[in-house]
Amino acid sequence: MTLPTPELHTARLRLRPFADADAAPLYALHSSTHVLRYWDSPPWTEPARAQRFIATCRTIQEEGTGARVAVDRVSDGAFIGWCGLTGWNPDFRSASLGYVFDAAAWGHGYATETAHAVLRWAFYTLDLNRVQAETDTRNLASARVLEKLGFVREGTLREDCVVNGDVSDSWVFGLLRREWHPTSMPPTGR
Repeated sequence: MTLPTPELHTARLRLRPFADADAAPLYALHSSTHVLRYWDSPPWTEPARAQRFIATCRTIQEEGTGARVAVDRVSDGAFIGWCGLTGWNPDFRSASLGYVFDAAAWGHGYATETAHAVLRWAFYTLDLNRVQAETDTRNLASARVLEKLGFVREGTLREDCVVNGDVSDSWVFGLLRREWHPTSMPPTGR
């Protein structure tokens, strides 16, 4: 079952399927040690990784296991990151949320705005009951994004990641459809 990749819009952002032209900005994003300092895998060191990521995005959509969208700022068309749902299970009506944004886009509410649009799609179009997300316990900014969206911290995965020899814990967050309030979108900006 092919999962439709959404084309979504917010007041400030355009969420769209990945295109081959996204390889260079995607590589720049995922090769940043600063951006990926809390990620569960090391920064990319070869540009071909971006092309493989885009191919994987198409594959998970075709297999019906997820969807990832590129995020562009409407004001200038700049690619600022991505957001997606993976591990979609239609029987359990659940999936996992993930996102990565360029450091220059941090602190402007873009992650919250993007995830809100993806959650609306997840709950209303895909009829999900539960969305889960994980973040490194040191990534307080990402935890705040999830909490603004209504996610509840459900537990800690102790020493679940080892990246470049650095052992870290992760928080697990969950959001149930009945607990999500789509009209209580936090204001954008800082």
